[in-house]
Amino acid sequence: MPNLPDGPKAPALLQLIEWIGEPVKYLETNAKQYGDMFSVNMTGFPPFVILSHPQAVREVFTADMKQFDAGRTNNILGAIFGDRSVIMLDGDRHKRERKLLMPPFHGERLQTYAQSICEITQNITQKWQKAQEFIMRQTMQEVTSEVILQVVFGIKEGERYQQLQPLVSEMLDNIASPFEASFMFFKFLQKPWIPGSPWNKMKQGNKQIYELLQAEIDERRNHQELIREDILSLMMLAKDEAGEPMSDQELKDELITLLIAGHETTATALAWAFYWVHHVPEVKQKLLAELESCGENPNPMTVAKLPYLTAVCQETLRIYPVGLLTFGRITNSPVTIMGHTFDKEVMLAPCIYLTHQREDIYPNPKEFKPERFLERQYSPYEFYPFGGGNRLCIGYALALLEMKLVLGTILSNYQLSLAKDQVVKPQRRGFTLAPNNGVKMIMDYQKVSQKKMVSVS
Repeated sequence: MPNLPDGPKAPALLQLIEWIGEPVKYLETNAKQYGDMFSVNMTGFPPFVILSHPQAVREVFTADMKQFDAGRTNNILGAIFGDRSVIMLDGDRHKRERKLLMPPFHGERLQTYAQSICEITQNITQKWQKAQEFIMRQTMQEVTSEVILQVVFGIKEGERYQQLQPLVSEMLDNIASPFEASFMFFKFLQKPWIPGSPWNKMKQGNKQIYELLQAEIDERRNHQELIREDILSLMMLAKDEAGEPMSDQELKDELITLLIAGHETTATALAWAFYWVHHVPEVKQKLLAELESCGENPNPMTVAKLPYLTAVCQETLRIYPVGLLTFGRITNSPVTIMGHTFDKEVMLAPCIYLTHQREDIYPNPKEFKPERFLERQYSPYEFYPFGGGNRLCIGYALALLEMKLVLGTILSNYQLSLAKDQVVKPQRRGFTLAPNNGVKMIMDYQKVSQKKMVSVS
């Protein structure tokens, strides 16, 4: 293929298997050999170039969006998220959908979700037993699942809530291991006649969730008093410049995208955060001191603005970003990036992981050091855990708020420790880079003075 930089020469199928099974090793090995820009060849993907230099990332993120198509790079996700999901769209349709979705996730709206996040966290962690081992990632999955159901879907109780709750966890557990996640990359595994396959389980769970969401949408359309302050209600009320609301199919596709992308990624990031805080004692000491400075029953938004807590969350997202790559961009015409001209129909993918591991930006990148975010402000091309450009994650502000409040609430109320003094390593969990053992922890004791974050209206 002309005009492509050098890259690994292994057969396409072997490269895909390596990418699925050991993504970190695959990236680091090739970056070491080929540098900031290298081509990869994987079965089922177009010509594919991985970029990690901040200048290259900037040129991709700031380019005219008409130069690239990003939606069609996500075709492996279409069967899960639906064809009307914002991540599947390009051009004017993508612009319209983002404009409709953005308001509920930003500004003053976030304050209305803060108290719910704290209460959900407190309710779920009350089930912990002293000296009993538990897996932090599972607890965080419970928390983020409830946040999605209550804050995004606006469903807190009743039969529909009882049905949705287990379906959410079951569907995501079907892609928990690299082996189970492989169905997303191999078309021949996406067949209805393979009984008990992860693909069939995913599709079945997906269908049931869509039916429950449709019932919820129908009920709210027929009973306007059920329209509340949750994100689904706000999405139903939103109208584009022509005065048209989102269709039922658009609503359902966006909700399933928020469910899978928001629930899975935030749970994983929080599990990593608890690991690092307890793996590096001085980080925990500094963080506890900062939380103590807020006094009794602090306002959640005051906690969310704490600088060291914010730095801990940022460093968590830097060292092992939940997503290794941004969404790919396929060139619509020849495009020049850092002096290299790419032909039409080449996919460019900024690599979050490799950029975040650059020694020239982050000295000693394998070291967990939140202080680096207090000492320096990084550009959106040096630190971009939520992607960038016109594909910046819509829910990034809510995800960061959730990380800070869950971490702050638990550390203020419980003394925890790692169950084993061992190094936790990253492994693929579906779309994410997750801790390999889920982070096994022990609740040593519940603090005598229980803190509750209270909103002041």
